[in-house]
Amino acid sequence: MRQGCTVERLLLIVGHNSKSGMSNMSILWALGGFFIVLTPVVLIHELGHFIAAKLSNIRVEEFGFGLPPRALKLAEKGGTIYSLNWIPLGGFVRPAGEDDPTIPGGFASASKRARLFVLSAGAGANFLAAIVIFWIALVLGPPAIAIGQVHEDSPAMKSGLMTDDVILEVNGTRTDNNGVLVQVVQENAGTPINLLILRNGEELMITLIPRQSGEYDAETDGPIGVTLKAAANGARISRGPVEAAIDSLGFMWDNISLYGRLPGMLLNGEISAQEARPVSVIGISQIAGMAAESSAMSRNLYPILTMAAFINIALGLTNLLPIPALDGGRITFVLIEAVRGRRVEPERESMVHIIGMLVLLGLMAFMIFQDIVNPIILPQ
Repeated sequence: MRQGCTVERLLLIVGHNSKSGMSNMSILWALGGFFIVLTPVVLIHELGHFIAAKLSNIRVEEFGFGLPPRALKLAEKGGTIYSLNWIPLGGFVRPAGEDDPTIPGGFASASKRARLFVLSAGAGANFLAAIVIFWIALVLGPPAIAIGQVHEDSPAMKSGLMTDDVILEVNGTRTDNNGVLVQVVQENAGTPINLLILRNGEELMITLIPRQSGEYDAETDGPIGVTLKAAANGARISRGPVEAAIDSLGFMWDNISLYGRLPGMLLNGEISAQEARPVSVIGISQIAGMAAESSAMSRNLYPILTMAAFINIALGLTNLLPIPALDGGRITFVLIEAVRGRRVEPERESMVHIIGMLVLLGLMAFMIFQDIVNPIILPQ
């Protein structure tokens, strides 16, 4: 699959940090995550291309559910074959004349504007899906996070935190998952933080100072000295439709800007190379499986919906990179054509994309190998 996501971001969305494990994670959950999350995300991307091609009067020879070889021809309408294929990963669009501008009604013979529209529509569909999915997740609301155990002589105990206290906010940010709390605590070690909690129906503000690394045993304790659990009363931190729409756009921007900030974060030591490394379909399936398991155990769709929204953004952004064989690479050739006044010879462009695809396949194989021999999620 032509996409990559950073380890740290995926784990925080699910609600774990990169040091936590998947003690009961099984291959079945990973497979479930693959089919529930990754397959629909890729299909959404291809549907974006397909709809844009139809709107641009570009002839589409085949739209396939799954990847070839073909298992079944479902229908044929308007000159397009709709097929069901054996490899259950998203789908594909096969436009007429993809690389041959001599074919009337084909992709390559279409106007520059039409080609740009079709090429960018896949990512656009992913971005739109991310906003809608995350909006649904926010309206439904995540399960509230509660204190499971307070450790002796910890900052939590000294501040007065108690078992079953529900954490509503940390430093003014809603604790949509325990990853939000973990991130704020890690970023503010040695600095006071404010927790808005719910105790016996009453909201209280508690201030504590997370311990710095070396001030506690990381094997058995944490910076504030608590364990976390889902709130026993099934409380959710939900939003109204309008607020959820605003926050969905904010979620979109935060994740898009994250990719631009990553190089600086690496150079400044804010995250490690291990945390920022891209992951393959293996690693993403594991984390998506963890999100599916979390949703199943909590009977709450928020973890799996949030993960699906993030992967939609990641796939859309990755495909817009100006890399040969990706949508962004093809967009680059259209822009070059617009600047120079004539298109690059189809044979040369095709060769560039073939070389780019070979490089991407090699990189994909390396990432899969890395995720197998150096798993991103270690057992506890």
